[in-house]
Amino acid sequence: GGKPGDLYVVIAVHEHPLFRREAEHLILDLPISFVQASLGAEVEIPTLAGTTPLKIPSGIQHGELKRLKGKGIARLNGSGFGDLIVRVLVETPTRLSNRQKELLQEFEKESSKDCQPLIASFLQKFKEIFSK
Repeated sequence: GGKPGDLYVVIAVHEHPLFRREAEHLILDLPISFVQASLGAEVEIPTLAGTTPLKIPSGIQHGELKRLKGKGIARLNGSGFGDLIVRVLVETPTRLSNRQKELLQEFEKESSKDCQPLIASFLQKFKEIFSK
């Protein structure tokens, strides 16, 4: 019965426990083991439509991104979907048995410098700076 006025609608969006949204893209942090990162693996990951397999290549590094085209949110203008961007988080074990420690020490002895290029590059730069 009153005169016409403005209608205000407030929408509250709760955070999703797994996905973070950036425009039409979804970001998923995927923890994997040191072994999966080293040897490669195929893992099931969640999407908005269920699960899908994701191939983890051997030697993947912490923080690397894998993009699944069209697995994100529908674009507002109706032309397709955004992407699901999976950020790989390599988890280092926090408690090791004595046998696991022995095996890792053997692994370290067998490792060559070329299997860890970031460390080799850092050490080379470090030597160059302090050898002057």
